[in-house]
Amino acid sequence: IMAWTGLEINTLAILPLISKSHHPRSIEAATKYFLTQAAASALVLFSSMTNAWFTGQWDITQLSHPTSSLILTSAIAMKLGLVPFHFWFPEVLQGSPLSTGLILSTIMKLPPITLLYMTSSSLNPTLLTTLAILSVAIGGWMGLNQTQIRKILAFSSISHLGWMTIVIIYNPKLTLLNFYLYIMMTTAVFLTLNSIKVLKLSTLMTAWTKVPSLNAMLLLTLLSLAGLPPLTGFLPKWLIIQELTKQGMIPAATLISLLSLLSLFFYLRLAYCTTITLPPHTTNHMKQWHTGKSTHTL
Repeated sequence: IMAWTGLEINTLAILPLISKSHHPRSIEAATKYFLTQAAASALVLFSSMTNAWFTGQWDITQLSHPTSSLILTSAIAMKLGLVPFHFWFPEVLQGSPLSTGLILSTIMKLPPITLLYMTSSSLNPTLLTTLAILSVAIGGWMGLNQTQIRKILAFSSISHLGWMTIVIIYNPKLTLLNFYLYIMMTTAVFLTLNSIKVLKLSTLMTAWTKVPSLNAMLLLTLLSLAGLPPLTGFLPKWLIIQELTKQGMIPAATLISLLSLLSLFFYLRLAYCTTITLPPHTTNHMKQWHTGKSTHTL
C-alpha cells in the first residue's frame, strides 16, 4: 500500500509540469500519462492483494503466488514503459517541453526501478527476459523512422531499459550502475538540446552556429549513449554481456548485442547532424507528387 501511495503521489506531482503550456498536445500527453500510470499503480495494488488473498503475506518483496508475480511484472513494465506497454512514453515525451521530458526520462524512472530492484527475486525471469529483448528491439527499430528528437530519445530510453531489465535477476547492482550512467548521459543530452533550443533533426543541423562547444559535447554524449568504446556508455553494456555469458545466456547476450546496432544507427544519424555532415535521408517524408488537373480547352 505504501508503494502504491508513493507511485500515485509521484504521478500527480508531474502532471502540472506536463500540462503547464496549455497546448492541446500537452493536455493530451498529461491525460495519457495519468491514465497509464494510474492503471499501473492499481495493478501493483491488485498484485499485492492477490498475493495476500492466497498466502496471507502483504510484503511486496515476497511474492510467492505466480499470478501476483505476473501482475506485478506487468505493472512495473507499464510504469517504466517496457515493450509491449511502451506506447504512452514517446507520445507523452513529444507533448512535453524538454525540461519536463528530462524529468520524465530520468527521475520518474527511479520509483519503478527501485520496485524492480526490490522485487527482482520473486518476479518471473522468462517474462522479464522476453520484455527486455523486445524493448531493445522495438526501441531501436521504432527510433529509426523518427525525425523528432524527443521521440528518438524516448525510444532510446526504452532500449536502455531493456538492457537494465535483462540483468536485474542475475546482478541487480549492474542494473543500478547502468541506470545511473544513463541518467548522467540523458541529462547532458536534454540540457544541451534545451540550451540550443532544438526539437527536430532539421534544426539540429544549423544549431552548430550558436554554441559550437556544446555541439561537440552533444556529439560525444550521443556516441556514449550508443555504447561505443572507449566512452562511458560502453562500460555497462560490456559488463551486462559478460554477466549474461557467465549465467549461460549466450543466445540472449548475442541477440541483445545485435539489436543494439539498430539504436546505434539513429544515434549516429543524430551525431552526423550535430557535425553538419548530412547523412542520406535525414527526413522520412516522401516526395509529394502533385497531380494538377490540366484543363486544356480546344
